[in-house]
Amino acid sequence: MTTEIEILLGNWQSLAGLAQPIRQKVFVQEQGIPADLEYDELDTFSLHAVARIKGEPVGTGRLLPNAYIGRMAVLAPHRRSGVGARLLGELVRAAIQRGDPQVELSAQAYVRRFYEAHGFAAEGETYYEAGILHVHMTRALPNSVLRV
Repeated sequence: MTTEIEILLGNWQSLAGLAQPIRQKVFVQEQGIPADLEYDELDTFSLHAVARIKGEPVGTGRLLPNAYIGRMAVLAPHRRSGVGARLLGELVRAAIQRGDPQVELSAQAYVRRFYEAHGFAAEGETYYEAGILHVHMTRALPNSVLRV
């Protein structure tokens, strides 16, 4: 039996209570990123996604107005279970529906293969962001949005 992953999409006001604890656990507690770097004002302007399993929030991500995907985080017990792929898929779908020609992100280098498996390509050299090795990645999107 596979576990059903429910994805909620919305603004920060509607999803902050579900997304913020996940980001705090993953970024601040696990990775040691300073709490003041974890939140930024772009949250207010972004589309947010929260993954739930049996009603419990287990993952989150966001899509900025400039087609930048970020703050992807999945709680440890649910990694490698399809949660990240579902979140990423929903954010990419939202970008396609919006008509974005591509999406981009700053991936922690250790998860580079995950993003490559989902159509992203690395661009440039690796670099440190908040003390963690990252790589910039992009994915071209089909420009076939029907507009009326």
